[in-house]
Amino acid sequence: MARRSVSSGGAAMRTRAPQPKRFTSRAVVLGLLLSVLLLAYAYPVRVYLAQQAEISALEQSQERQTVKIAEMAERAAKWNDNEYVISQARQRLNMVLPGEKSIVVIDPARGQQTDPAAIPGAEKSSRPWYGKLWSSVEAAD
Repeated sequence: MARRSVSSGGAAMRTRAPQPKRFTSRAVVLGLLLSVLLLAYAYPVRVYLAQQAEISALEQSQERQTVKIAEMAERAAKWNDNEYVISQARQRLNMVLPGEKSIVVIDPARGQQTDPAAIPGAEKSSRPWYGKLWSSVEAAD
């Protein structure tokens, strides 16, 4: 309740009640304590998150390596099959079994030789290759 005081004029004046402080000392101390705790836990949380990201990246790398190992094991297992070995020998080395005749088809367009000097950006040389070799041997002495 507001107090009334009587002034000399006989009229009563109202005075205002005291306003409470905006922040009490307890609230200020609590706010400081929370900010200190926040700052104290910020670095460890950042380190934890960085470690979690690194663990995730390593797990993904491990999964990729596992898939690659499985693919390589599958390719290695194919070489235990004689038919696969024979087919690879035919494809890669142009080998044939005894009694078979080998036929090689030559593509005329593929057989054209290109002059290295005609390739744009290629080094044009007037000396033969053995001349360059000999000059490099002489320069090494």
